[in-house]
Amino acid sequence: VEEVVEEYVTLKKRGANMIGLCPFHNEKTPSFSVSPTKNIYKCFGCGKGGNAVQFLMEHESFTFPEAIRHLAKKYQIELEETQYDESFNQDRQERESLYLVNQYAKEFFLNELLDTDEGKSIGLSYYKDRGYLEDTIRKFGLGYASSSNDKLTSSASAKGYNIDLLKKLRLTNDYGKDFFRERVMFTIHNLSGKPIAFAGRTLRSDKKIAKYVNSPESDLYIKSKVLYGIYHAKKAIRQLDECLLVEGYTDVISLHQAGVENVVASSGTSLTEDQIRLIKRFTPNLKMLYDGDEAGIKAASRGLNLALSQDMNVRVVHLPKGEDPDSSVRKMGSTAFNEFIKDQAQDFILSKTNEIAEQTAKDPIAKSKRITELLEMVALIPDTMKRSIYIKECAKILDVEEAIFIDSTNEKVQKNLKKKYTNLRNQERRENLKAQQAPAQEETQAENTEQQKEISVGSKKEVIKEREILRILLEGGDKQLSKKETVTVADFILSSIADVMDQFEDPLCEKCIKIYKKRHQSRKKVGLSYFVNHAEADIRKLAVDLTSTPFIYSNNWKDKHGMDLRTQPDPDDNFQDLSVKTVLLFKYDKIGRQINKNKKAMAKLGDDMGSKMMHHIKLHQKLLELRKQIAGQLKTVVME
Repeated sequence: VEEVVEEYVTLKKRGANMIGLCPFHNEKTPSFSVSPTKNIYKCFGCGKGGNAVQFLMEHESFTFPEAIRHLAKKYQIELEETQYDESFNQDRQERESLYLVNQYAKEFFLNELLDTDEGKSIGLSYYKDRGYLEDTIRKFGLGYASSSNDKLTSSASAKGYNIDLLKKLRLTNDYGKDFFRERVMFTIHNLSGKPIAFAGRTLRSDKKIAKYVNSPESDLYIKSKVLYGIYHAKKAIRQLDECLLVEGYTDVISLHQAGVENVVASSGTSLTEDQIRLIKRFTPNLKMLYDGDEAGIKAASRGLNLALSQDMNVRVVHLPKGEDPDSSVRKMGSTAFNEFIKDQAQDFILSKTNEIAEQTAKDPIAKSKRITELLEMVALIPDTMKRSIYIKECAKILDVEEAIFIDSTNEKVQKNLKKKYTNLRNQERRENLKAQQAPAQEETQAENTEQQKEISVGSKKEVIKEREILRILLEGGDKQLSKKETVTVADFILSSIADVMDQFEDPLCEKCIKIYKKRHQSRKKVGLSYFVNHAEADIRKLAVDLTSTPFIYSNNWKDKHGMDLRTQPDPDDNFQDLSVKTVLLFKYDKIGRQINKNKKAMAKLGDDMGSKMMHHIKLHQKLLELRKQIAGQLKTVVME
């Protein structure tokens, strides 16, 4: 699972597990854990968890077959699949069909570029003028859209692709004509390398024609969440622990061809929060390369505020005036360009501070205004220590008392927090109002909710112990109970709870234990892997939740004192004491519930001392005796 997840998240070793920033929700402190030994992942922030297949299904919105095909391709495993006709392709789930249509369009544009006279004379000439090799063209899915009105649409339709899907992706317009015409084409890939959209650049000098035309947003493509080149750059970003951010498609391609592969582009739009989060999955270090003109500097400033708020370490490289990364690397060459960005990279805030000091040396009013703008940026930094260091350095450069900087920054931090709190409160109000306006649920759903509420509130302690029984079975059921005994942990637990098996409060837990018992008795393989890969989603989730923990065992005691813990030398393998104690506590609670149930039955009989009452009295005495025996074994339970 760690090999699959690392394609999307940078993981760092922590004990037996690996941690990183969750790809499913926004977080600044890692709470996403991957267990290589258990082959599962779990986020302790948003609760998502599962195995490698479930990760792909959740992250990429794959169907189960799609996830299996993806893994089979990754690990070069041959899958035997029935060959279906075109009618089956049209019946596939729409999302998979959209990917197939985009893949066809990508190949079509490439063929137009390399195999047609128009494509070679116009499109290929443009790419060759930029120095692109054929390998680079194929790697990035470059191509050409001809001047024909409907060449792509006609070709795709003839191959059996649904015209409605072509229109949905805006490869075909509402009139049945090609959306992209007479443009060089750039394929936009998602994080897993699938084509999700296209950008077409005109080579005409007519200013009335838009220079770039992009695919409209679709089920596959949300522009604010995509970075051009991220699929090709993610490995290098992780290895170098740094991401270079540029503005355009050609910047990315030229740098990649020159050997600078840790580079992505915001595709000409202002950098968004989602794009920053995407980068942060792989590295917290961001280096912005922008054109050396005023527009480039402003673009860097806009993106910087978002990056600071996400606790990124941001440096900026301003290229010579009139140059962009594409032209610079072609002029300098890869070695000189790498040296240039290494030497010219500056911390943005300190660079901004020095700029203010130089430009406002004789203008106190302008200086005050610029300092206010600077402190607004510093206040966005969530890390208190980092923020205080910037305040100290900025105050020194600008010759302003540090205390004043601290007070002003703190005011802005409080203002930002108040604004954030207000937004969250307003969002909560909207959600509450929406819930009030929602139609009532069906009666059966209401009954299920009440049952779940009764379990979570009235029997929470019992449910915890029930789930602990299941957890031990999942993690150590096949282990030997002790070195002196041949029975397994599963043998001991299942035989010990046989008489109270029908008294579970948690129906899902009871269901899982009965499944375990049935397979165990049939001598079939059963354990964590079986339940994590179970067909039922609620069983899979329960198995992951029970066997995942945000905590790790510390080595400090052994490192400092040269000895293991005497009470539990090896927590993960010490199943004998754990199993015995858990079973005893479990049975103790069940007997307690039977005592309470028996008391209620006796109360209903009142003063009637007939045979029924005598039966309940004898039962009460027997239950008390059993509970006392268990209490004696536990040595920790205080009798009522």
